[in-house]
Amino acid sequence: MTNPVLPAGCPSRVGVLGGGRMGAGIAHAFLIKGAEVVVVERDEASARAGQDRVEASAAKTVERNPGYDLAEMVSRLSVSVDYAAFADRELVVEAVPEDWAVKVAALRAVEEQLTPGTVLASNTSSLSVSGLAEELARPQDFLGLHFFNPVPASTLVEVVIGKQTLPELVELARNWVEALGKTAVVVNDAPGFASSRLGVAIALEAMRMVEEGVASAEDIDNAMVLGYKHPTGPLRTTDIVGLDVRLGIAEYLHRTLGDRFAPPQILRDKVARGELGRKTGQGFFDWT
Repeated sequence: MTNPVLPAGCPSRVGVLGGGRMGAGIAHAFLIKGAEVVVVERDEASARAGQDRVEASAAKTVERNPGYDLAEMVSRLSVSVDYAAFADRELVVEAVPEDWAVKVAALRAVEEQLTPGTVLASNTSSLSVSGLAEELARPQDFLGLHFFNPVPASTLVEVVIGKQTLPELVELARNWVEALGKTAVVVNDAPGFASSRLGVAIALEAMRMVEEGVASAEDIDNAMVLGYKHPTGPLRTTDIVGLDVRLGIAEYLHRTLGDRFAPPQILRDKVARGELGRKTGQGFFDWT
């Protein structure tokens, strides 16, 4: 088996804060390319769960690509509950829940461990990168790196530039994304950026159509897949992302961009019932 050779432009020491679905996916993406990755979680149980997610994801990659050495890949992964584990990293990506207060507290705690010049990035899908940067001591070293779920299979990363982000970080971030075998879309900080803003707009209208009895969720999705060549329909995508996540983004966009992003009642009702999509077995579709 062949060990990966770290591609030019790829950071060799990467940190990920949060070992959930997104954090584990980001860790996996860098491990595949040969980086040393540390995942930091809030407690030992969460850290072990995060490690299990990354290792399970890596095992699937090895199944599809026998040239990879799973033991070697996993040997470059470590988990911790101590933010000091980020002290020697070149890049740290925050991947905690999409909640302003949670992200600010997490980013501040990480930044305290980093030397000036180390890049700190948020995987936020909608929150203001410029606003988060204002809460930090070194806003010039901060930007958004919005990965997409599932990270290993997705070929897109949205690079979000804050008002105080150093201009040279744009090219650096492009190089990182290219080294991961993905494509960078660079956007200036704005509510929802480009991807979430467009994706949520389509999904909310699809939900209203279900609510109004225009068509079934399956037929609405098929219209977008077959008619517009979307790989997945907006409602199935919502189930994969999580209805609670989509609701949080919609509420933020509603506050910042107006009534066109007002969440429909069907979304609020499903979240209230715990129908959050694939992760709970029921959303707009049955995943059991």
